[in-house]
Amino acid sequence: MTEVPQAARAAGSRARRILAGRRDQARGALLERYYRARRRQPLDPHLAVFAAYWYRGYQCNPRAIYERALETVPGLRGVWVVNPDRVHTIPDGVEHVVAGTRAYFDVLARASVLVNNVNYPNHLVKRPGTTHVMTHHGTPLKRMGLDLQGTDTRDGRIDFDALLRRCARWDYSVAANPHSAAVWERAYPGSYASLVVGYPRNDALASATSDQAARIRRSLGIADDRRALLYAPTHRDHVHGELPHVDVLALARDLGEEWVVLSRLHHLYDDGRAAGGGQVLDVTAHPSIEDLCIAADVLVTDYSSVMFDYAVLDRPIVVHAPDWDDYRDARGVYFDLLAEPPGTVVRTQAELAAALRSGAALGEEAARARTRFRERFCALEDGHASDRVIAAVWPAAISASG
Repeated sequence: MTEVPQAARAAGSRARRILAGRRDQARGALLERYYRARRRQPLDPHLAVFAAYWYRGYQCNPRAIYERALETVPGLRGVWVVNPDRVHTIPDGVEHVVAGTRAYFDVLARASVLVNNVNYPNHLVKRPGTTHVMTHHGTPLKRMGLDLQGTDTRDGRIDFDALLRRCARWDYSVAANPHSAAVWERAYPGSYASLVVGYPRNDALASATSDQAARIRRSLGIADDRRALLYAPTHRDHVHGELPHVDVLALARDLGEEWVVLSRLHHLYDDGRAAGGGQVLDVTAHPSIEDLCIAADVLVTDYSSVMFDYAVLDRPIVVHAPDWDDYRDARGVYFDLLAEPPGTVVRTQAELAAALRSGAALGEEAARARTRFRERFCALEDGHASDRVIAAVWPAAISASG
């Protein structure tokens, strides 16, 4: 058999890439024409499209609003958008479309309400009569939006003009507290109305019961006589290489058999390092951070917005801040977390283990700090944030049902 020269193989590979690119372009042009045609059809007054985390699945504030709206908005048809590789995360019975398909562009074109916790892609054309609800996905500690202008980050290729065009589509911006509303209005300026109503996803935390916590713990395999520690660090977009994460296996050994560590790494850093038998459970892929919070007796985090949510439960929080100075200077922050923490602050893993073993992280001084934190950030979390959003977005439907 005659061997194909390397140059010929390379040329063939280039030709295949060119053909694939042309096919993609042709498909994209057909979908664009289809989307344009569907936008000439009337809006469906009952259709609402929901999405979260760049189409990663069924989560967060949009999920809470969707589930409550199904109960309270007559005739609602809620459809979720999901990426092809995340279809398996959508529960049975939840209608969904796959991003980039004809069905996707059809529901985008005809929806009367759009709900997302991040911006929809630039290809979304918001029609007159459509209501766009931006729920966001956390109380901001780190700088966001236009406040990142001039910041040197690994993700520094932000197109701020495009960001402003996306923000111009919003009708409502949901804020968990006045601090968040002030940040969103400055970082994402627009003509939208701020709904300072609490966070819909926190309704589950505000309404959590001991029976519910026990059920979730059983589903995770946590024995009744164990203390559960949830470790949930954040993304650092200025860091290259190894991140200053807690060594959860060493922490579990230091704490002893009384404890179980639930390790939930940021999805960008899910590398399986948390596997550690019965004392360390890797829950990064667990579909509900709210369930994990309800199950946990203590939260350990660094600068993640999960601390603002977990504080709703009024349980101990430990801030592990080994690189606070670098994080503050590189990313920029809205307040000094070490001066206004939700509980105990530690700078090393040894301090973390010692604070938990001694009980200092669970004591009165930590509780007083948590009370101050809750007064500032959790005052609206009464279990009815979803209802307040729904009352603003679907007022006619709510009036008709009431």
